[in-house]
Amino acid sequence: MKTDLLLVIGIVLTIFSIPSIISAFSDGRAPRVAAVVLIAAGCLVVYAIQLHPGEFRLEDIPHAFIRVIAGIIR
Repeated sequence: MKTDLLLVIGIVLTIFSIPSIISAFSDGRAPRVAAVVLIAAGCLVVYAIQLHPGEFRLEDIPHAFIRVIAGIIR
């Protein structure tokens, strides 16, 4: 469950940081905070994969989301 949670948080942070980066570039600003969040998200994903190598394949990502949401609801 710990690796699932790290992976899901990393993916969600990545998804949220991309619009922020695009917005900063379109306004002519440097995307400092969004870049830091993107780096942190990448570190979370890499750490989750390193904890259990071979556990996460591309088709396992939706199952990881479901396990995390089920753990939160319970």
